This record gives sequence, structure tokens and C-alpha cells, in this order.
Amino acid sequence: MLSRVAQRVYWIGRYMERAENIARIINVNSNLLFDLPAGTRIGWKTLVEILGSESEYSDRHSVYDERSVMKYLIADETNNSSLISTLVMLRENARTTREILPTDAWESINNLCMLTRSGIADGLSRKNRYHFLQEVIAISQQLNGMLSSTMSNNAAYDFIRIGRNLERADMTTRIIDMGCNNLLPHLIEDKDESDAVIQYEPILWMNILISLSAYQMYRQHMQSKVTASDVVNYLLTDIEFPRAIMHCLTQIKECLSKLPSGNKLAKSIEVIDRKIKSQNAVSLVESGLNEFVDDLQIDLANINNKIEAKWFLN
Repeated sequence: MLSRVAQRVYWIGRYMERAENIARIINVNSNLLFDLPAGTRIGWKTLVEILGSESEYSDRHSVYDERSVMKYLIADETNNSSLISTLVMLRENARTTREILPTDAWESINNLCMLTRSGIADGLSRKNRYHFLQEVIAISQQLNGMLSSTMSNNAAYDFIRIGRNLERADMTTRIIDMGCNNLLPHLIEDKDESDAVIQYEPILWMNILISLSAYQMYRQHMQSKVTASDVVNYLLTDIEFPRAIMHCLTQIKECLSKLPSGNKLAKSIEVIDRKIKSQNAVSLVESGLNEFVDDLQIDLANINNKIEAKWFLN
């Protein structure tokens, strides 16, 4: 496989997952704002922070109101982290690798891009946004299913899986970070912080699970009430749930081991595995979760850099 082709299918996997995740976090954060009481300091800024775009956003907008944030995250084609930009880049990578992808997959990607572009007004409207974003999520999931059932499990598909799982793991760390850094420490302005955490912690972490479609599986696995330490432990270490970080790393390691000269890079995944397994979720939530998640994000970025250096042209 040509280096440029491998790079494009890798980014197809990443952009597919990124588009779905953007739609997910917008919907869930919108619901969270309605679930929490008036007086909370949680707002639309949280969405920008999750995607790490605060600096770029502040250069363009002076306030974090609903309209500005939605336009920035859904419709701003100059923002590389927006939904429309992600889908445009997905379509372009798919267009230049049409001979690799199943025909139905290319058509689905093209239709998703056109649907999103034509439905921008619905995305910006509070009344229609949920259904618009749910359609983006549904088509993205159909596309993943289509590729898994119609594409040969060769090197091209391995690169798609690597990209998808690396993006998925990164987003899971960002959503955990949303809970430990952006929500709990700054929950209520006029109440004692500890009281606020106790009162609203289940709502916060339940919404985090819902944003990853993990709530039902969590309840089956844990069979207990939602707590911060249990949610963090589940999303970090569960080997069976597809959006848990350990599961994503296992999938990446499996794909890397099948690629030429990929065993050495696969072993670097094992280092991250051991780091996660060595942690105690209760202790992390009490102190150090933010720093641990930041380190995980750096580790995932380093994996991306190693993949780029090993197989792709710079």
C-alpha cells in the first residue's frame, strides 16, 4: 500500500469518529444544561474546552453564548474542529481513496457531507438540533457497520481501525476530563463545593456515560448507582466496552501487530496499558485525575506521531 493511501484511510477512520463524537457531546451537553439547576457556572464554554479550542474561539468571539458556540462547532468551515470541517476533510480523503473503499461507503460519506451542509440551519436551531445531530450519529454508525461487514480485513482496514480507536480513546479522555476538571470543581457559585458535588455528581457522571452511549452497559456491568470513581474506572479499564480506553488500546495494538514492522510500536501500547492498570480510580478521583488524563492524552498524541513517522510521508 502506498504511504499516502495509508495516511488517507487512517484519517478516514479518525474523521468518521470525530464527526460522531462532536455530535454526541453537543447533544449531551445541551441536555446537561437543562438537567442542572439555575445558578450553575457550567455553560457552552465546556464544549469548546473539551475540543481544546479556547484560544482560537476567543480570537473570533467575545462571549460563550449558545448561538456563537453552536455556529463555531457545527458550521464554521474555518474551524478545523467543527462538524462541517471534519466531514469535508472526511469526504476529501474518501474521494481520493475511492478505489480502496467499498462503493457504498463512499456514497454514504458523500451523502452525510451533503446532508450536514444542507441541514446547518437545523443544527443551529435549538428546536431541531437534537434530531439533526442524531441523524449524523446514526449515519456515522451505519458507515462503521458497513465498513466492518463489506471491507476486506487488510492493511487499509487496519489503518481505519487504528485511526478510529485512537480518536475514540482521545475523546473518551476529553470527556472524562470534562467531568474532573470543568464540571465538579466549579459546579455552583453560591453553594459549598462539596455539597454541590454530592448533590449533582450522579447527574454529571450519568451524562458523561450517556455521551459515550455507555450508560446501559455501565449499569449491567456495575449494577450500582453512578459514582465518579466507578465511572472513571469503567471508562479507563473495561476491556469489553468499545469506547473504554483499554478496549480502544487493545484494538490498536492488534492492528499494529499485523502491519509491517508494527510489533515495536504495538509494545508501546502495552506501556500505556500498564500505566492505566496501575492506577486506583478512587485515589485518582480524590486527587490527580486531571493530571493523569492529561498524561494519557499526551501518550495518545505520541502514538499518532509514531504512526505518522513510521508509515506516512511528511
